[in-house]
Amino acid sequence: MRTVDLITRKRDGEELSAEELAYLVEGYTRGEIPDYQMSAFLMATFYSGMSEKEVGVMTELLLNSGERVDFSDIPGLKVDKHSTGGVGDKTSLIAAPIAAAAGVTVPMISGRALGHTGGTLDKLESIPGFRTNLTIDEFKAQVAKLKLAFVGQTPQIAPADGLLYALRDASGTVESIPLIASSIMSKKLAVGLDALILDVKVGTGAFMKKQVDARRLAQLMVAIGRRNGKRVQALITDMNQPLGYAIGNALEIMEVSQTLQNAGPIDLTRLSIEIAARMIHLGKIVPTIEEAREIAQRKLVDGSAYKKLKEVIKAQGGDPTVLDKFELLPNATGARDIVTTRGGYVSAVDAQVIGAASTLIGAGRNTKDDQIDHAVGVILEVKVGQKIDPGTILCRLYYRDEANVEEAADLVEDAFRISASAPEEREIILEVVS
Repeated sequence: MRTVDLITRKRDGEELSAEELAYLVEGYTRGEIPDYQMSAFLMATFYSGMSEKEVGVMTELLLNSGERVDFSDIPGLKVDKHSTGGVGDKTSLIAAPIAAAAGVTVPMISGRALGHTGGTLDKLESIPGFRTNLTIDEFKAQVAKLKLAFVGQTPQIAPADGLLYALRDASGTVESIPLIASSIMSKKLAVGLDALILDVKVGTGAFMKKQVDARRLAQLMVAIGRRNGKRVQALITDMNQPLGYAIGNALEIMEVSQTLQNAGPIDLTRLSIEIAARMIHLGKIVPTIEEAREIAQRKLVDGSAYKKLKEVIKAQGGDPTVLDKFELLPNATGARDIVTTRGGYVSAVDAQVIGAASTLIGAGRNTKDDQIDHAVGVILEVKVGQKIDPGTILCRLYYRDEANVEEAADLVEDAFRISASAPEEREIILEVVS
């Protein structure tokens, strides 16, 4: 068979067989199919989609391209959490330590920045010395000892997905529902999970702009999990404005520290506690979700989760004192205030625009080989619903290279909408799919 024929057939909306998909995935993984052809296939998939059968096959191909990590010798249920990507979304770094402090075993395989959204690994790597490239043996040993480890994809875990993940980011095909579903679920199935909480973002700053698409993605991933004998729940959550106030890698680590000391933003704290509670419930630590919420709140307030993250940072080669001394993190050399000339109520903060501006000054990637500047990003000074006066600072840009600052400043200024009346309150958790 020929790669170009399969690209053409997918472009025309045809269903590909398991053998044909295997030819593409395995050929690309071996380096026999070049980036430009696989990019064309990804774009064809983006526009034509995949059947549920194709998504199942794709998930299996990505999963079987590497090893499966066996955690059966570690007591307790293994529960993970994954977000489909948002702006300012650092809930993994809060919910996972809360759940682990409550006794849940959390082997977390995390991702990198995709498009305008941030990545957990990039945030962690802003901590000096922090290693995300643990070997499988190191990963297992740390999970057994601390009940929590954060790792990226290794050459052993779904390597085909690692290659496609980077290519999707560079080829404008991140938002494809079947590609997102197969990518996420292949990684999660590779680490022997018993249960999984999915945070499916919807809104301007998410890859899913409509709730119906977010629901479809959630249902698809829940179904894949069930077919593989896993307990899976999905929360559909709002991403029309950034989560919390910090956008950018080291800046988000600072906000994680504040939140784990019970001094974080209300929206970020609320969502993190709910995700942690569902992890605790699925981990069968307590029989009801209400009891799980109480435990999650307690582990945040009493400092247990904060201590847990420090232990993990130290175990993975990082300096845990960065959570107390922010000057030890990468710091920007320049700052630019974005000031409004109007008064009224903040009616919208376009998360995608904020994410794009943050990427423009170096916090994200435009190509798969780009290096991230961990110090830079955006700090919001106002959120939706807040009443402001003329002269109020809307946000602050932190940068180290002035090359794109003017363009980024113009972008973020356009992200804020000011109206005469207060907007309606919007719930952060819109729906639960299970």
